Amino acid sequence: MNHRMIRYIIGSLTQMEAAMLLVPALTALIYGEAACVAVFLGSALFCLLGGHLLKGKKPDDVTIFSSEGYVSVAVCWVVMSICGAMPLYFSGYFPNPVDALFEIVSGFTTTGATILSDVEILPRSVLMWRSFSHWVGGMGVLVFMLALLPMAGASSMYLMRAESPGPSVGKLVPKVRSTAKILYSIYFFLTIAEFLFLVLAGCPVFDSVNLSFATAGTGGFGVLNSSAGAYNAAIQIILTAFMILFGVNFNVYFLIYTKNIKDAFRCEEARIYMGIIGMSVLLISINTYSMFTGPGETVRHAAFQVASIITTTGFSTVDFELWPEFSRTILVILMFVGACAGSTGGGIKVSRVTIMAKTIVKELAVMNHPRNVRKTRFEGKPVEHEVLRSINVFLITYLGIFVLSTLVISLDGLDGITNFTAVASTINNIGPGLSKVGPTQNFSVYSNLSKLVLTFDMLAGRLEIFPMLIMCTAGFKRKRWN
Repeated sequence: MNHRMIRYIIGSLTQMEAAMLLVPALTALIYGEAACVAVFLGSALFCLLGGHLLKGKKPDDVTIFSSEGYVSVAVCWVVMSICGAMPLYFSGYFPNPVDALFEIVSGFTTTGATILSDVEILPRSVLMWRSFSHWVGGMGVLVFMLALLPMAGASSMYLMRAESPGPSVGKLVPKVRSTAKILYSIYFFLTIAEFLFLVLAGCPVFDSVNLSFATAGTGGFGVLNSSAGAYNAAIQIILTAFMILFGVNFNVYFLIYTKNIKDAFRCEEARIYMGIIGMSVLLISINTYSMFTGPGETVRHAAFQVASIITTTGFSTVDFELWPEFSRTILVILMFVGACAGSTGGGIKVSRVTIMAKTIVKELAVMNHPRNVRKTRFEGKPVEHEVLRSINVFLITYLGIFVLSTLVISLDGLDGITNFTAVASTINNIGPGLSKVGPTQNFSVYSNLSKLVLTFDMLAGRLEIFPMLIMCTAGFKRKRWN
């Protein structure tokens, strides 16, 4: 285990977070929030000095393997969350440190779950830090660091694999740093585009910045208590469109960028993703038609909520807790499906669900015709056994964490729907659940122990479970995995 390189990576990340904290500090300065200026600058200084002490001199041996990659990513996210919670705690609006940690982890993991019942009382700098944390965590803070800094050469691919969502991660171009730059260039371009569209639609500039950050990271922190319900129809349509766009695998955008348009439209996962959205919107629109004034309003709200849930953004325009059971069940199913691999969305991912479904079909065919030799194919290629094995292990581990988390938080005595959807919304990085954690409620009903469990679930869900488990496993110190 290359401990010096791990400390160097953590130190670099902490120093980078110091620079990130200048964004809310500048916001506080612009809006005359003197106390918040001191809080954010003080936190930035702490991160800068702490990062310098951790970083030290760059190690001679910068090689990292799989184990170092997983551990570095997990520890970086924990340290980043603790440092990011400091300004929330010292601002005075989150007097409970567990609440501050829960809130910022919800931000960085792009979950959007909150313990606040009234977000409009927060200073604008705190609102900005919450939303900006979505943007930082959406594509991955270590991916961003790889785009800016020469870290560990080809070995840094292990960092990208450990942080990026999906069953497998590859390089778009030969160099990892170039891949990271391309990903963040696309991410930045889409964010700017959404901001401009929102401003043109009449959304205030401050709201447009925050909504763009939250949508890009598929997070869901809003600046209004009504989430997106108070905005006009045009703004809601723009948010719907960009939530769907940020839920698409970024490889598709790379293919479009390189003018491989035909290959982009052949992407099987993206087509299935769009098909699931279309079918869900149709079914919910039919089921909720009587609740709205006409077909246009019905489809708009149905499309918004479907896009918000499947991409795990977590915005809402209406209280879908009041929808018929059929529509609510569809939304709960979409919580687990999630967006595409290689996007900023959470959930199990469309690619995994598709491969699992195809594997079931293959096994049924083999049972009927034992002599036939069939392979599961995805995106026109045979799925390797290693990928199938990793998906199976992921799902078993996912289910184990889900059950255990639900069991622990049930000690608080809340109803089953609340507990089930609370875990579903945090481990899938969605935000709102149902019942007492529905779109008009919050997570303050839980004890500190339950909030810590749900905080772990958010981190595990964002990092695809295994980095957090490896960090918590004592045996990782003795092995170096290739």
